[in-house]
Amino acid sequence: MLAALVLVFREVLEAGLIIGVVLAASRGVPGRTMAVSLGVLAGIVGSIIVAKFAAQISGAFEDRGQEIFVAAILLFAVVMLAWHVAWMAHHAREMTQQLRQLGSDVTAGRQSLFALGAAVAVAVMREGSEVVLFMTGIVMQGKDTTVELLIGSGIGLLAGAAVSMVLYFGLAAIPLKKMFSVTGVLVTLLAAGLAAAAVKQLSNAGILNIFDTTVWDTSSILSESSWPGRVLNILVGYMDRPTGMQLIAYAVTAITIFTLSYIWRSPPKPSAQRA
Repeated sequence: MLAALVLVFREVLEAGLIIGVVLAASRGVPGRTMAVSLGVLAGIVGSIIVAKFAAQISGAFEDRGQEIFVAAILLFAVVMLAWHVAWMAHHAREMTQQLRQLGSDVTAGRQSLFALGAAVAVAVMREGSEVVLFMTGIVMQGKDTTVELLIGSGIGLLAGAAVSMVLYFGLAAIPLKKMFSVTGVLVTLLAAGLAAAAVKQLSNAGILNIFDTTVWDTSSILSESSWPGRVLNILVGYMDRPTGMQLIAYAVTAITIFTLSYIWRSPPKPSAQRA
């Protein structure tokens, strides 16, 4: 549930910020609300199509093939999340500036309302597709029930929408950079945990059997199936009986994402005034 809450909150917040920037930049343009609303609807429909496609493929695999498919979904989700965190670290400021320019162009008549709707649709579909892939991986692992995922997703959705509205109306000064930094770390750890889970699936399928010896066993102290263990497993990828390959996958994934985010992070603007 916590994993769903964190990821949905971040994705909704990012989509909400894009929508907010577009609305703020195109204030006073007749029909902008309808264009943005249609864009949101189109993005949601696109995400639903992705979800249905993933579910149909999942149902076609059984036994050993099921484990391989689960691993493939998990690894694809890891790649998507890694790319997303690194991309946002580099392009967040640039993307905001481009969206503001788009809104100004629409206001000045240099762009049509279709451009607004298309920008919003792409943003919503991109964020929604990432949520779908992540949820598919969680469901196929069987870690959370459908009810738990729905509750977590619902809370994340409401929280993300609420923060987006607060930022749009300027009711509070929220340090957005710090917020994205914290959620970026959490999403990175979620991705690392998914990578370790994918290794476990491949090991169960008999495909990846190197370094498959259990490194430690803390199940008697803190079981992964217990409530605290599940919370730690979701937040930081805790494993009570990890294999060597799982630890390698976890470490490599986390280090890679952190390194890419650091290398590709958006450089600060040069100071307008110099001493």
